[in-house]
Amino acid sequence: MIRVLLADDDRLVRSGLRALLDAEDDLTVVGEAADGREAVARARELRPDVVLMDVRMPRVDGVAATREIATWPHRPRVLVLTTFDLDEVVDDALGAGADGFLLKRSTPEQLVDGIRTVHAGDALVAPAVTRRLLAAHAARRPPDPERLRQAAALTEREAEVLRALAEGLSNAEIAGRVWLSPETVKTHVKAILGKLGVRDRTQAVVWAYRTGFVGPDDEARP
Repeated sequence: MIRVLLADDDRLVRSGLRALLDAEDDLTVVGEAADGREAVARARELRPDVVLMDVRMPRVDGVAATREIATWPHRPRVLVLTTFDLDEVVDDALGAGADGFLLKRSTPEQLVDGIRTVHAGDALVAPAVTRRLLAAHAARRPPDPERLRQAAALTEREAEVLRALAEGLSNAEIAGRVWLSPETVKTHVKAILGKLGVRDRTQAVVWAYRTGFVGPDDEARP
């Protein structure tokens, strides 16, 4: 059973999310929070598997709450909720340690699948809006050539796998594309994380877009 904490300042939103998630056989809502400060306290108290974190909340916002939770040695996964007009905040949330994000206009199926995906440890939320939103924000900020130099440490195959990660592909999908076993892909992903100095798949994708390794059109830059 995946235990979920809801953090949103809108009581009606929390009620709707609770009804949706509790209807799933493998999901249960263990608590609610109305702001970021309460979200941190409830997460520490209840030890959920996943925190569904709104961005815009009073007192302490979702970005600050995510940043604090991300420092814990044994922490819940954090799935951030946002809207299109908050894409720059989403970028900050991912940098703060969020494991993925969804748009508030996502379908119920996307929300449920996103929670399961994050809980499974894949970190990157599957819906295509993830990479589109990251790419759209990357287009408005200059590439980071200094960090891009880290890409020189990647092998040609690792670079190929990183581009596939930036497209939101799973290990199995990457394996089918590059003709490798899923276990070999997993080994490449681990090597990529180590060489880039990032924590997980989500952070690797953020790195790829922020540095300009992958552009808004999902094509690698020289």
